Amino acid sequence: MKQSVFLLLALLALSSASLKDIVKKSSQLRKISLLNPELEDVVPEPAGNVVSGPLNPAELEQQQDLPSSYMFGDNVNLEWLTWSGSLPNGAVAIYNGYTERTDYVCKYKCEAGFYNPSLGPYCRYPYGNREYYAPEFEILANKDNFEFLEWMDGSYGSVAQHSVGTCPGVGIYVGKNKYGLGKVVPEFKAFFLPWEGDEYWYKSYQVLAINRDAYSQQITDVKYAIDDVAIFQYPPETMRISGVTNNDCQTVVKTVTISKTTEVETTWNIGRSTMLGVTGSITAKIPFIGSGGIEIGAEKTLQFSRGTTVVESLSHSVSVGSASRQTTPAESVWRDASSKPTSPTQPASAAPTAMERPSGRPSRGHMTESRSEKSEPWWTAVNR
Repeated sequence: MKQSVFLLLALLALSSASLKDIVKKSSQLRKISLLNPELEDVVPEPAGNVVSGPLNPAELEQQQDLPSSYMFGDNVNLEWLTWSGSLPNGAVAIYNGYTERTDYVCKYKCEAGFYNPSLGPYCRYPYGNREYYAPEFEILANKDNFEFLEWMDGSYGSVAQHSVGTCPGVGIYVGKNKYGLGKVVPEFKAFFLPWEGDEYWYKSYQVLAINRDAYSQQITDVKYAIDDVAIFQYPPETMRISGVTNNDCQTVVKTVTISKTTEVETTWNIGRSTMLGVTGSITAKIPFIGSGGIEIGAEKTLQFSRGTTVVESLSHSVSVGSASRQTTPAESVWRDASSKPTSPTQPASAAPTAMERPSGRPSRGHMTESRSEKSEPWWTAVNR
């Protein structure tokens, strides 16, 4: 009896799954059948006149806006920007050879279309067998053309990996064919083209996709705004204090060794972020503060893997020896040119002993090489 019940439940489950598949397929076929067959694979004829058409259908105007500014993950330079009356930096466009004009990728809500200045400040998009136009829309921008975009062949609703969508979780993608820009909807297995009041649809097309294969970046023509630099300096700063105590008050030779590890962070602002996992390098002459002001040093190559920041760890140490019966604290101090000792070879008990720090870099973490004025900083051990 139990086996019969289990068998019956299994058959019901299979029947339910099969029924769902049938309903799903019939729903898709019903949606495809709603497409106007008279508008399939039509060769559009340019009429020469600008069709204003209706504005937006009421059902789209009532549709809630979905956030789409940061929907491309690590490809942070690609985003949908609200139309502000002028084309943004890196507006994505194609040259439409059929109409002999340049069209830009745009969208209204989640419906992709095209913008052309000669047709007015509108995004023209296909929807429900018609071409509509929206005065408020978004433009697809690829800042400084930094991300690698390419048009990939598709057909019958297929889209390439990393295809450019219009809204998160909505199956509508930016597409084109030889007649112009439009949208690819996998659910309807077609590409839709807005054309002078109508919505044409095609089974073969191209879809816009992000190429995330490994690539390298070369930065050239590096310029520094030296005339705009404000040179400033910091007062001497105690980094570490150490001491030796002579409890018997006898004359002995005492040696104190002071060591400190610091980090120097160097950043280049190229106006954008870079994708995680992408490595790059910059080769340029690095400015530094010399005796005559800001000078340009020898050419140097630095590597960076996230953003454009390099952090370098530096270690410094100095030993101080003296003969005394007193407790001798010693401290390590960074001094600028104004406090540089005049006699670096004097004993520590008489005057500070200075030792130049390698490469002239400041020891304070997260500081640039413009810390001291007109001279490189000095590493000073003070015995007092």
